[in-house]
Amino acid sequence: GPFCGCLLADMGADVIKVESPDGDLMRAWPPLVDGYSQYFASVNRNKRSVVLDLKDAAGLAAARRLALSADVVIENFRPGVMAKFGLDHATLARDKPALVYCSVSAFGQTGPRAKEGGFDMTLQAMSGVMSVTGESDGRPVKCGIPIADFTAGLYAAFSVVSALHKTRRDGTGDHLDVSMLGAMLGIANLQTSEYFGTGRDPVRLGSAHPMNAPYAAFRCRDGYFALAAGTDKLWQAACEGIARPDLMQDARFASPTLRARHQHELGELLEQAFANYDVAGLLDIFNARGVPCAPINSYSQVLADPQVRHMQWIEDITLPNGVHTQTIVSPQRVSGERLGVYRAPPALGQHTVEVLTEIGIKST
Repeated sequence: GPFCGCLLADMGADVIKVESPDGDLMRAWPPLVDGYSQYFASVNRNKRSVVLDLKDAAGLAAARRLALSADVVIENFRPGVMAKFGLDHATLARDKPALVYCSVSAFGQTGPRAKEGGFDMTLQAMSGVMSVTGESDGRPVKCGIPIADFTAGLYAAFSVVSALHKTRRDGTGDHLDVSMLGAMLGIANLQTSEYFGTGRDPVRLGSAHPMNAPYAAFRCRDGYFALAAGTDKLWQAACEGIARPDLMQDARFASPTLRARHQHELGELLEQAFANYDVAGLLDIFNARGVPCAPINSYSQVLADPQVRHMQWIEDITLPNGVHTQTIVSPQRVSGERLGVYRAPPALGQHTVEVLTEIGIKST
């Protein structure tokens, strides 16, 4: 939910974050910079914060008025929670049929699991992601970034914008049901198509690809690097680069399908050859021949990459407590213009009076 709102705010939407008097729990998540959460800041830039106590009649009335003044309502409670406050889609849509209402949840608004809660890790487990992540002989691991959380936010933002386009055309709103489980299955086309096509469950392959090789991380003299030479043309260029034309003549490696089938043997042969090179040398060789390759970067390394600097994806920001820090901005460009931070992440309730005044509620 917060990431969905952040994406919309980055594109210029006036996003109002409604918080309880205690504030969003994410405000307490580390790392804390003089008491302000850097993580909270990263997904709440460009928003305004309003504090409303939904257990108080005046606060609940203000929340309803605020929702009905909006084009879009986004919520990520368990199904049924918003109905307890009369802030659910069915109730609000009776007074505003054009309202776009987006519900983000673990499993969806209906069905046998609808009432269950979920976090990124549990959804990675449930969705099959952990069954294909990690080395083949290792224990189950999740993806290192919270892909279930953020993919659901991406689907939600895309759905909101699409629904708004429809609403402005015909005047009818929609209730958007975006689930983390559905989002995980939605991006698993490679794995689900493998199952549908063969009847076999995909398995963990480490960094390798089930249908392409060489397409993985490989060891060389001083570390690891990533190589993606999945087409015949790229495979030929890679073999020529390391002076191993004999590999092109090996019948086991004569096509992408065969290379994928025999990728364990292929990997051993390649790493024997790569042992004569450093990472930097191999990257130079393959880049010169147009073969996609990359270092295995840490975040400090990728953030220092000249492409990141060129695209201006890192921006200096000042937190409400006066601390100066940095954040990653929305990475796309619009007509060549970057999407930066035009409103710092808010202090709790920073805009309550301002927003309530805008909707005709006088502060007391």
